[in-house]
Amino acid sequence: MRLIKSIEDAKNLEGEEIGLSDWVVIDQHRIDQFAEATGDYQWIHVDTDRASKEMPDGKTIAHGYLTIALIPALTANFIQVDNLERAINFGMNKVRFYAPVPVGSLLRARAKMLQVRRRAGAMLLTSEVRLEMEGQKKPACVAESLGMFFFSE
Repeated sequence: MRLIKSIEDAKNLEGEEIGLSDWVVIDQHRIDQFAEATGDYQWIHVDTDRASKEMPDGKTIAHGYLTIALIPALTANFIQVDNLERAINFGMNKVRFYAPVPVGSLLRARAKMLQVRRRAGAMLLTSEVRLEMEGQKKPACVAESLGMFFFSE
C-alpha cells in the first residue's frame, strides 16, 4: 500500500506501478448476480447449456462491465490517502476489452499512476488499470480510471 499525505506525495508516484491485487474467481454465481443487478441476461453470460454448445471454449463469459465494476474492490488497497475526507469515482477516459473472461477465470488488477492534478480543491488521480487473467498474456481489459480525493481541513 502506498501512503499519500499530499498532492506532492502522489505526484512522486506518476509513472509508477502502485499495486497488484490478489486473484478473484469469476464464477457463474458472480456473473448471474451481475446479470440480475443490471438486467443484462444475454445468453453468452448466463445460459451455460447453450454456451457449452456454441461458445468457443464451451463456457459462458463475464460481462465486460462486470470486469470494470470489480476495479474499485480490486484496487482498494493500492493507496491510502492520509487526512482523507472523501473519495469519489470521477469516471474513465478510455476502456478497452482485449479478451473475454470465461467463467472460472482468475482475474486480478494491476495499476499504474499516470497523472496527478489539483482540481476543484481536490486531488485528481488518473490511473491505468489492467485486468489480467491467470495464464493469459493479453489483459482482459485496460481502463484509464479517474478518482477525486478530498482532504480534510
